Amino acid sequence: MLDKFRFLTAGESHGKCLTAIIEGIPAGFEINPDFINNELKRRQGGYGRGGRMKIETDTVEITSGVRFGKTLGSPVALVIQNKDFENWQNIMSTDPDDYTEEKSFTKYRPGHADYAGSVKYNQTDLRNILERSSARKTAIEVAVGAVAKQILAQFGIKCHSKIIQIGHGKTEEEFHAEIDRAKEAGDTLGGKFEVIYENLPAGLGSYVHWDRMLDGKIAQAVMSIPAVKSVSIGNHHAYKMFGSEFHDQMYLQDGKIVRKTNNAGGIEGGMTNGEPIVVTAVMKPIPTLKKSLNTVDLKDMTETQAHFERSDTCAVEACSVVAENRIACVLVDEFLLKFGGDSFTEIKNRI
Repeated sequence: MLDKFRFLTAGESHGKCLTAIIEGIPAGFEINPDFINNELKRRQGGYGRGGRMKIETDTVEITSGVRFGKTLGSPVALVIQNKDFENWQNIMSTDPDDYTEEKSFTKYRPGHADYAGSVKYNQTDLRNILERSSARKTAIEVAVGAVAKQILAQFGIKCHSKIIQIGHGKTEEEFHAEIDRAKEAGDTLGGKFEVIYENLPAGLGSYVHWDRMLDGKIAQAVMSIPAVKSVSIGNHHAYKMFGSEFHDQMYLQDGKIVRKTNNAGGIEGGMTNGEPIVVTAVMKPIPTLKKSLNTVDLKDMTETQAHFERSDTCAVEACSVVAENRIACVLVDEFLLKFGGDSFTEIKNRI
C-alpha cells in the first residue's frame, strides 16, 4: 500500500503518556495546538461519560516538526500526558523488581480483548492486554486526526458528525433518558452515528487494487475503533432498494454535472465522486459494566464475576469524534498522494 501521511502511536491506558510520530506532512502547513486540544475536549464530552473524564483533561504537546506554528517537513511528534499515571505508578512500573503477584489481573472481561489477547500473546496477567487494547489510546489518534483535519481545512475540506440513535432513542431528549435508565440499572448502551466530509475533489482513492479503494480504507479506519461493530458508506438501506431508486443519476446544470441524490455516499468505484462522503457506524454497548457478567478467572480456572473498575455508560458521541479524526487521516493521505509536493505552496499551485 502507498502511504504519504503515516503515523505510529505508543502508550498504555494508565501509563505515563500517549505519544505519536507523524511522517509525510509537507512544509508550510499551519498547525494550531488549540484546535487539537478542542478536538480532545470533544472526545471527552458527551452524555453518559464516566469517572476517567473527570481525572484527565487532555492537552497535547507538540515536541517536534512545527516551528512558529508551521510544519517544517520533518516528522511531527505529539505527546499527551496521562494524569492518572500518578495513581498507577506501582502497577505500571517498567522496573522488573517492582513486580508482585498481587498486581496481576486475571479475570477475563466479556466483550474485551482479554481472552483472545492472552491466547495470542501468551499472557497470564491480563493487564498486559487491557492497557493497550483500551479505548484510551484513541486520545492520541484524535490528536493525529486533528492535525490531518487542519491540513484538509486549508483546502476547504470540512466535516461534521451527528448521533442518529442511542438504544431505542432517536432524539436528544430520548438519548439522555435511555442513558439514564441504563446507568440506573448498572448497564451500558451503544448507538449509531454518522460522519460527513464535504468539498472533497473527485478522484481520491483508486479502483486498480482492493487495498487502494477509498471506501475500504475508510471502513477499516472506523471499524477498528474499539466497540464499533459495523460501518456503511452511503445509504445503508440499499439492500431494500431497486437500482433505479438507489443509483445517483447525473444531470447538467450550467455546464456542470450535478446529482440530486447521494445514495453512494460520495464514493463510486473506490474513489471520491465529488459528493459528500457519508459514513455510518454502529457502536456496541461498552463491555465494562456494573451489572455482573459471568466469566472465568484464568488463575485457577474457576467461574466468577467480571471485575468492574470504572466505565462510561455511553460513549457514542465520543466515538463519533474518534471516527471523524480517523477518517481525516485516511483522506489527508489520499489527498497528499494525489496532489503531492513538499510544501503547502507547491500543493496549492498543483491544485
